[in-house]
Amino acid sequence: MSARARIAAARRLVVKVGSSSLTSLDGGLDGERLDRLVDTIAARRATGTQVVLVSSGAIAAGLAPLGLSRRPRDLATQQAAAGVGQLLLAHAYAASFARYGQTVGQVLLTADDMIRRAHYRNAQRTLERLLGLDALPVVNENDTVATDEIRVGDNDRLAALVAHLLGADGLILLSDVEGLYDGDPRRAGSRLIAEVDAPADLEAVEIARPGAASLGRGGMATKITAAAMASASGIPVLLVSAEEAAAALDTAVDGPKPGTAFRPSGRRMSARRFWLRHAADVRGRLDIDAGAVAAVIDRRRSLLAAGIHGISGDFVAGDVVDLVGPYGAVVARGVVGYDAAELPALIGKRSHELPPEQRREVVHADDLVPFASDRR
Repeated sequence: MSARARIAAARRLVVKVGSSSLTSLDGGLDGERLDRLVDTIAARRATGTQVVLVSSGAIAAGLAPLGLSRRPRDLATQQAAAGVGQLLLAHAYAASFARYGQTVGQVLLTADDMIRRAHYRNAQRTLERLLGLDALPVVNENDTVATDEIRVGDNDRLAALVAHLLGADGLILLSDVEGLYDGDPRRAGSRLIAEVDAPADLEAVEIARPGAASLGRGGMATKITAAAMASASGIPVLLVSAEEAAAALDTAVDGPKPGTAFRPSGRRMSARRFWLRHAADVRGRLDIDAGAVAAVIDRRRSLLAAGIHGISGDFVAGDVVDLVGPYGAVVARGVVGYDAAELPALIGKRSHELPPEQRREVVHADDLVPFASDRR
């Protein structure tokens, strides 16, 4: 089944909409555009599909009420704008969905809610319960409190994380362009790419960057990253213009096929492995030899002290670290079983050379996710 057909048949969808699709530089929230989006989502919900909406727009919505002519650069003013705009955005969604008798629930997340395992599971339970109560979750990064250190960074990536968190059947990224082009879409001769079958298809694509007047943090690069994250874990993705949202969310697959569809290029990971690969906060690195790389990647074994020849970072047992092979490539990521201060005395030693209490794995196989890195 094609990616488009799978999205058309999806019983649970995550839809992400960007600031530029909801707001304008001089007028704050655009009520007509927001209502059109809500109309489209309500029509899809009427077919029995659960929808989670990941919506940008809080900072942009707060600009006009605060008399700001452009998106501020400093964090404090961004947070002030988000404080005003988040309230306006939530009210606008609640009022618009109320036309269909649909209850919405606002869920504000920071990167902390994704990189800390307990927070991750709590966010999952909250979203599942909202869906179970037939409410429509509206998710956004909590820009009023998120600092640079605890930001997810963009709502495209957040949408991919939420899609996996909830086991969604598809992810739709609504943009202000028609889809992914093989060059800058503002330049004559650039062509729309209708299908992306594998990550290698993207190698020759020239990515246009957002302009200085952009209302959002994202751009095509963040959308491709989000699509790659989701598709690598078995979730089909459709990148399409917000103006074509109705066609994208229509359950019929006949007729015009808007946007760019990303075919799943990998199997669906467990929530824990996806968290390790894409959401965990990496605190350090372990440099490992070729034998350890083979054991961890090819035989899916645990990492032992004998295969380690260097460490860096200030981590404690339970933190996440990168495993780096002999040629500098990250080959895996996992939860370390020792503090950084303990490891120098252990590395390079075989288990029989260590005291009994230190013969456990440095990183257990159950807490490892391998990467497809160049090991040479």
